[in-house]
Amino acid sequence: MKRVSPVIFIILLFSAVLLPAAFSQPQSEGSRKIVNRVTPQYPEMARTLNLKGSVRAEALVEPNGMVKTVEVKGGHPVLVRAAQDAIYKWKWAPSTHETREPIEVKFQP
Repeated sequence: MKRVSPVIFIILLFSAVLLPAAFSQPQSEGSRKIVNRVTPQYPEMARTLNLKGSVRAEALVEPNGMVKTVEVKGGHPVLVRAAQDAIYKWKWAPSTHETREPIEVKFQP
């Protein structure tokens, strides 16, 4: 068996133990209660086209419950802006850290 040099051993130990902790995200997934949910405005173009569907998104929510960012994961492009505008007005229960909250907004004519 080949012997590993002490320098390589320390580098491997550092990368195996310390690096994952440095790059891990302290954010939980979908664990907070929604305190205020705003209903999106149904877009006029979607109404004209009799378009229905849903928009999937993920909100990054600050510790105070306010939405910091919204990342769209899928949905009809005509419905996306209305969903984002509504989600930015949502409020979650306070927490000790930022969280990522999965959201699905459904639109029906």
